[in-house]
Amino acid sequence: MRPLDGIRVLDFSRVLAGPMATQILADLGAEVIKVERPGGGDESRLFEPKLPGGESAYFFAFNRGKRSITLDLSSPRGQEIARGLARQADVLVENFLPGAMERRGLGYEALAKENPRLVYVSGTGFGQTGPYSDRKGYDTIFQALSGVMALTGHPDTPPAKAGVPVADLTSGLWIVIAALAGLAGRDASGRGGHADLAMMDVQVSLLAVAAARLFALDEDPVRTGTGHPGRVPSAAFECADGRWLHISGSDHHWRPLCKVLGLDELAGDPDLATNAGRVARRAHVTAALTEAFAGWRRDELATALRAAGVPAGEVNSVRETLADPHTVERGMVRHFDHPVEGRFPALRTPLRIDGYDDPEPAAPPLLGSDTAAVLGELLGLGEAEISRLRDEGTI
Repeated sequence: MRPLDGIRVLDFSRVLAGPMATQILADLGAEVIKVERPGGGDESRLFEPKLPGGESAYFFAFNRGKRSITLDLSSPRGQEIARGLARQADVLVENFLPGAMERRGLGYEALAKENPRLVYVSGTGFGQTGPYSDRKGYDTIFQALSGVMALTGHPDTPPAKAGVPVADLTSGLWIVIAALAGLAGRDASGRGGHADLAMMDVQVSLLAVAAARLFALDEDPVRTGTGHPGRVPSAAFECADGRWLHISGSDHHWRPLCKVLGLDELAGDPDLATNAGRVARRAHVTAALTEAFAGWRRDELATALRAAGVPAGEVNSVRETLADPHTVERGMVRHFDHPVEGRFPALRTPLRIDGYDDPEPAAPPLLGSDTAAVLGELLGLGEAEISRLRDEGTI
């Protein structure tokens, strides 16, 4: 048994944020019906990296465990079928530009008349209102506009995007939150609702600490590399073997850190005993730590610091992270069996709830592989009608 068993999700989203959200819902037990364009489907099916059988590993990363149907939403018959499916859905997720679903007769107001309990989540770039609501955007556009890109990188380098598509990923998590909050609210009120979730809003919300500095000090934060603007020491340092180690400590970590590194003079300096003092003399402290770290091999220093109770983390590559003993022990890398590509690795949804089955990655669907089954099961369409719909290009 899984937490969302019995919940049906109708997924009109494409590419990353929406599909990531509905994949999480699927991993938690929901039946997710992914509605795709006939012929091409979700454009991410064509994204790199490609696998030997021609499938996209990008698509695999965000579409596991779903059922795929193809449906032409520009045709009246396709719209009618979509409305029929929405009548039997608990949650609908879409990421079209504002107004696009309404023009197809698939907006919230129209669908809620026939299914008042429907939780309808619109995950758009800039939201349903505002001067930018009709703009198109991608992950890096939101990183740029929100200030996230201006804060990423080192002081003497140009702005940089985050190493992962943070705007898409965090927006996907908020789509999940919106869906679950809507379901909880429905249990209390008996009605669903329309969630207006903007990727831009999500990124602005991530500025919490940076905004706090602006609000408190009227200081517009700048890039600090791996360093923390309000804590010293908190940064990554290069070790003797060319590998990097990140440390982050509070006042009670300072003396143990100095002891491991042999920095007796710094440990005995009363002005450096508090974080405020170390922040005031950031350059001096950083220079001393940089020199001390350069005398140690990374793994040896990491072990010594952790033994002294100092928080330390190796700056790992993706390969190192996925092979890390803790990652392995926690079972974060699982596998699924795909009809074309065979057995393939996948990252599991990082949630375990006592009393429920753990989420397990299931195979992503082939394009339209469930069309006939879904239309037969939910709408009662027979083989002849399904064949006609296929011949006319509706599915």
